[in-house]
Amino acid sequence: MKDQAPSLLASPQSFLAFDLGTKRTGVAYASRLLGKAQGQHTVKGQGDVFWQAVTQRIQEWQPDALVVGVPFHPDGAAHEMTARARRFARQLHGRYGLPVFEVDERYSTAEALLEGADDADAGAACIILDQFLRGLSE
Repeated sequence: MKDQAPSLLASPQSFLAFDLGTKRTGVAYASRLLGKAQGQHTVKGQGDVFWQAVTQRIQEWQPDALVVGVPFHPDGAAHEMTARARRFARQLHGRYGLPVFEVDERYSTAEALLEGADDADAGAACIILDQFLRGLSE
C-alpha cells in the first residue's frame, strides 16, 4: 500500500469539466474524494468574455486537470462540434498548462434534461464528469 501512495498523489485529484456549446458552456467540478460532479454557473459569451469566465472558474476551483465533452453523431462519426470541442481542449491545455481529458459526450444534454436539470448545460457537464470519474475507478 505504501508504494501506491506516491502514484496516487501524483495523479489528478480534482477536475473541472466543460460541455462546450455555441452560446453556453456547462461547467462542473468534482474531486476524487467527493466522487460526484457538482454543476457550476454556466459560461456565456464569446471571445475574451468567454475566456475570462473560464479563467475565473479555473482560478476559483484550482483543478488538477480538465475534462472536455466531445460530441459525436450517434454512429460515432465526427461533426463540426467535434472539431470545435477538440480545439477547445487544445486551447485549454495551451492556456492553463493542465492535463486535459476528452470524454464522448453523446446524449449528455438529453440525459440532463431527462433527469430534470435546472441548467441543462451544467447538468450535461456533470454527466460528462461523472462518466469520466467512473472510468478512473474501473
